[in-house]
Amino acid sequence: MADRPGKPSPELRMPLTAHLAELRTRLVWSFVAIGVGFVLCYAVSQYLVEYLTRPLVKVLPPGSSLVFTNLAEAFFAYLKIAFIGGIFLATPVVAYQLWKFVEPGLYEHEKRYVVPFVLTATVFFVGGALFAYFVAFPVGFRFFMGFASETIRPLPSLKEYLSFAMKLLLAFGLVFEFPVVTLFLAGLGIVSARMLRTSRRYAILLIFILAALFTPPDVVSQLIMAVPLYILYELSILLVALLEKGRALRPSRGTLEEQQG
Repeated sequence: MADRPGKPSPELRMPLTAHLAELRTRLVWSFVAIGVGFVLCYAVSQYLVEYLTRPLVKVLPPGSSLVFTNLAEAFFAYLKIAFIGGIFLATPVVAYQLWKFVEPGLYEHEKRYVVPFVLTATVFFVGGALFAYFVAFPVGFRFFMGFASETIRPLPSLKEYLSFAMKLLLAFGLVFEFPVVTLFLAGLGIVSARMLRTSRRYAILLIFILAALFTPPDVVSQLIMAVPLYILYELSILLVALLEKGRALRPSRGTLEEQQG
């Protein structure tokens, strides 16, 4: 079958070595963006640490604080939080590089969605981290501090807390990208609203498995991630259905644009 207009022909498709070279280029630009973000975040790393530890400090018993038991522990903790902050600052660039990597395989009328993709990917990633900070952190830390007593005094380590907090921030940021990924796959014709509906029971099982992998081994943290992830799954079904409805109302629009191009 002949390829549709606007789609690269088999003869013009990139060989494997070209794909690898393109991937290397996109990774280099992504790492450069993360490096720039790291430098900027390290300049204000003290404020980032204070802000990130605030949810835990609020629920600690009076007179308690975070501690570090190794001389270099605080220094490496500052480096780690600057690196994670760099990832968040570089999210638009990383999303753009991802789009540029897959762009050669897209149709001409699909390539115009680069700006919506970058914006939504950034918003959902940062939104997931904000949800973790403002919702998951207070609930989870209050639950953990409930085990403190007269004989059990919490002395959280700065290193372990930051590792725990940043793991949750990244995990929530990534899982909140689900609607973006789903819409992207739907745009390529790989998934459909019907497929998502019929796979709902398997999706629920996978959601709880992911929540168990990305969160600490307690029911509260797992539910805090699983519930919004299921809501995002239902939102993805709605968005894909709207996308399909829009295509059905304008069946010839893409073909006309491809012919004009």
